[in-house]
Amino acid sequence: MAGNTMNSILRTVIPALALALAACGGAPEPAATPPLAGARIGGPFVLTDSTGKVVRDTDFAGKWRIMYFGYTYCPDVCPVDVQNIAAGVKAFESEEPELGAKVVPIFVTVDPERDRPAVVGKFVSAFHPRMVGLTGSAQAIADAARAYGVTYAKQQSPGATEYLMDHSRTAILMDPKGQPVALLPQDEGGDAVAAELKKWVR
Repeated sequence: MAGNTMNSILRTVIPALALALAACGGAPEPAATPPLAGARIGGPFVLTDSTGKVVRDTDFAGKWRIMYFGYTYCPDVCPVDVQNIAAGVKAFESEEPELGAKVVPIFVTVDPERDRPAVVGKFVSAFHPRMVGLTGSAQAIADAARAYGVTYAKQQSPGATEYLMDHSRTAILMDPKGQPVALLPQDEGGDAVAAELKKWVR
């Protein structure tokens, strides 16, 4: 009888104790799975930075990367998106200096015809001191865009000298191994970008 009573007590106390430990942080929470885990996004690229130096994807190994494709002559969304990305990185750096230093915002042009190295360099320097601006040959840009699932096309009226570039509007967070993690909400402002960085960057 005493044994049955003891067993009954244990059946009641042990689950309650386990629940209490979990509530107090005694049991680690399972790691969240990145939204883009396993997605076929990213890959090798060989492009050119603002100084004319050849830059490869492997140059960013060990760093968290924010990949954004746009063009400097964009009249509307690109400057806003890049400003929000930069603001998000700055806010994250301010709150988490060590982690923030691991994040590299990268702007890749989809308009290599006009966006020469110096042009791209001037553009990115206006937003963040560590933002990397990349350009390259038409083929190199096409290869990089394809690897990151970005589409783009020139939009030019017959007889016109100026043109626009229609392109995908995404900011992709890549981990230190070059694997896709999440799409950043750059269209929602810098605070939203910073919140997402805080969620994933370690």
